[in-house]
Amino acid sequence: MRNNKGFSAINILGLATGLAVALIIGLWAYHEASYDIQVPDKERIFQVRRNFNSNGEILNFTSVSLKLGATLKSEMPEIEYIAETDWMGPHNLKAGEQKLVLEGAHVADDFLHIFQYPFIQGDVNSAFKDPYSIILTASAARALFGNADPMGKIVRIDNTDNLTVTGILKDLPENSSFRFKYLMTMRRMEQAYDFVKEARKSGFGDNSFQLFAKVRAGVDPVQFAAKIKNIEKSETTSTNAMNSEVILQPLERWHLYRKYVNGKDSGGLIDNVRTATIVGILVLLIACINFINLSTARSSKRAKEVGIRKAVGAERKFLIFQFLVESFLTTLIAAVIACILAALALPLFNRMAGITVKIPYNTPMLYVILLSAIVIVSLIAGARPAFILSSFRPVKILKGIRIGKSSSNSRRALVIAQFTCSIALIIATIVIHNQVDYARNRSVGYDKGLLLQAALPGEVGAHFDAFRNQLMQSGVVTNVTAASSPITAIFSHNDLEAFPGKLPGETVEMANFFVYNHYFQTAGMKVVAGRDFREAAADSLSVILNEAAVKRLRLKDPVNQTITWADRKLVIVGVVRDALMESPYANPEPSMFVPLASEKSYGIFRLAGNVDPHTAVAAIEKAFMAFSPESAFAYKFTDDEYNTKFRQEVLIGRLSTIFTVLAIFISCLGLLGLAAFTAEQRTKEIGIRKALGASVTQIWAMLSKDFVMLVMASALLASPLAFYFVQRWLQQFDYRVDISVSVFVIAALGALLVTLFTISYQAIKAALMDPVKSLRSE
Repeated sequence: MRNNKGFSAINILGLATGLAVALIIGLWAYHEASYDIQVPDKERIFQVRRNFNSNGEILNFTSVSLKLGATLKSEMPEIEYIAETDWMGPHNLKAGEQKLVLEGAHVADDFLHIFQYPFIQGDVNSAFKDPYSIILTASAARALFGNADPMGKIVRIDNTDNLTVTGILKDLPENSSFRFKYLMTMRRMEQAYDFVKEARKSGFGDNSFQLFAKVRAGVDPVQFAAKIKNIEKSETTSTNAMNSEVILQPLERWHLYRKYVNGKDSGGLIDNVRTATIVGILVLLIACINFINLSTARSSKRAKEVGIRKAVGAERKFLIFQFLVESFLTTLIAAVIACILAALALPLFNRMAGITVKIPYNTPMLYVILLSAIVIVSLIAGARPAFILSSFRPVKILKGIRIGKSSSNSRRALVIAQFTCSIALIIATIVIHNQVDYARNRSVGYDKGLLLQAALPGEVGAHFDAFRNQLMQSGVVTNVTAASSPITAIFSHNDLEAFPGKLPGETVEMANFFVYNHYFQTAGMKVVAGRDFREAAADSLSVILNEAAVKRLRLKDPVNQTITWADRKLVIVGVVRDALMESPYANPEPSMFVPLASEKSYGIFRLAGNVDPHTAVAAIEKAFMAFSPESAFAYKFTDDEYNTKFRQEVLIGRLSTIFTVLAIFISCLGLLGLAAFTAEQRTKEIGIRKALGASVTQIWAMLSKDFVMLVMASALLASPLAFYFVQRWLQQFDYRVDISVSVFVIAALGALLVTLFTISYQAIKAALMDPVKSLRSE
């Protein structure tokens, strides 16, 4: 290493970079795959879901009925515990003078028997004895009570009920599917809300809750799933139930497999994890090829050393051992540097990903994996000098026969493989960025700018008109409305019972929104046919559909036609332009907007453009507190909420960009080393050519030609491979970009320019060398 500082540095730095990339991606992939790993008996825990047959299209829902939970509990002995929950949303909590908005849930009593989250205080058998109990996580308890003992203390929920703290849970780990800060019992929810009482009496068609089950030890999940599949079809009076099949999703698939296609969990975050893993493997492969290439290129320089050693009695096995140990030590040094690089890069990676990934120094498996990687790479890289050079006869070597010339073809093949990976990464990175930009620049159907949304407590909802008037008079907003859900989410789906032209047995699943006055004006949604709502009370039997709903219902002239929903005949008074309220990569859902004066769960505020947003938010909070002094004001900007929908794809795009740059950097390191080695091998040839009148440009072209041809061959190989993989990645999106030929051209030209820039230094340096020095004997 001391005698070959340049080559040693290039070898170690390139390999260390590749190992660092692989280590970071491996840690992230493990983090995502380890969700809920801490839950005992996780292989026996399932979420109960529904596949709904909508005229041949299979839709999947996590919403189920309370009747389904009761039926499974009473009729299925295979179930050990079963628990329904609500949707784990934000609630206002108040303890003394401390007010917070935190995420929590109402759960059935057996929920904690299923998931067995560890208690710090209290226990699973007594925590929910009283329906007005609340279990806090440790962090929620500290936020509400500081260092005081929270057990037995009172927490006021949504300014309605006083709940007694009966248990403290350990904080849920980051890799947990649930993110609640507190739990309440469903019995309290049933007493507090009439719709839950009604849901207890309803059939399988009233799907408003989530359901989780733990089967008994020894139960075959496949057989049990087949047994309960058609359990809802016994309710022949419900079209919804007759078209629903009950399915089970194992806990181990909840996080990675959230996308259902034709009733099966076939995608989701797993697609991005696979993409990132492929990127990591490619970068590591490039680094390993680089290492092998440079090691074999320099091996011919060791030929005379091997010849002399064998001539003075060295045995072949000792020569093999020497080369393998050298390779092992080089790889070991690179691995140590890789761990240092990964540790330094992880804080930045965590900020990008919005998670906390750590190197598990206390996990023996980490060292097993690292040591295995070191051994494998060092064996591959050291194999040629160890087994081939040690086999040559000393007399041939010492006569001056050049060893290693025959390996040039193998080095060319490795360079092609290396740049095939690099160009494929460039293509993938461009396509990923194009896809994110394509969806981000898509028209969302409403105006995200200066739009704010916040959950409203009952006191504000009850006096909403006065609250709105106060804000309008302040001048900090230009409009205010309320709805059953924020603009960036769909909380409810229902079937239409009747509509013009409905076919026998046809079902139509519609997203539905309860909205108050000024909804479309505040959101910036355009009514393209008919009219807007006038007043919620006066328009109580009216409905507005979006364009996707009109298309789905096959209505040519929808205005003034009648549909039947929830046993109510509603007149279509208008059509509104499609808006993206869920995934920006999917087609807009057929949606209906129904005015309802009593439903004001979320406030939506259009801020005035001439007022500083901080000033506007402060004014809204002041008005909010005037009507609900016991509640905390928690808000979100709509554009921020919308941008979170791109988080995973943006992360993959950023990682691809960074790692592609690193892959090109590693490849260029290899080119730099190979160019230097080539120039060194051809020193006398260059000297003779210069003496015969060759110009610097001609010599530069001669030395660059071979590398340029290799890169162009790589581009030809990389293009179809990259197209196959990025096309598969794009299949997960309904709304996706087309792959242009220009992407492949840009990637090839980019790789070519980088190659020429890298090798030009060595080529020009060799071309400028004095022929007298070049031709001088060694």
